[in-house]
Amino acid sequence: MADRWHIEVDRDLCIGSGMCVGGAPKEFRLDAARQSHPVTPDREPSEEVLAAAEGCPVEAITITLADTGEAVFPPED
Repeated sequence: MADRWHIEVDRDLCIGSGMCVGGAPKEFRLDAARQSHPVTPDREPSEEVLAAAEGCPVEAITITLADTGEAVFPPED
């Protein structure tokens, strides 16, 4: 069984481009302030969520392993 992911959006970085919603509409929503947030912050790994994080123009989306906090995206150097 794969490790669960924890998804966060840094609301100070988010510019509301909607790229994440366009790429993963079932996984992200924009609120009234045009700030993104994950629909389900703790979830099974998903290529769609990873692609949305990679496509964020300001890298506001982070993905970590829910149990350990180890970075999935962006990867630690």
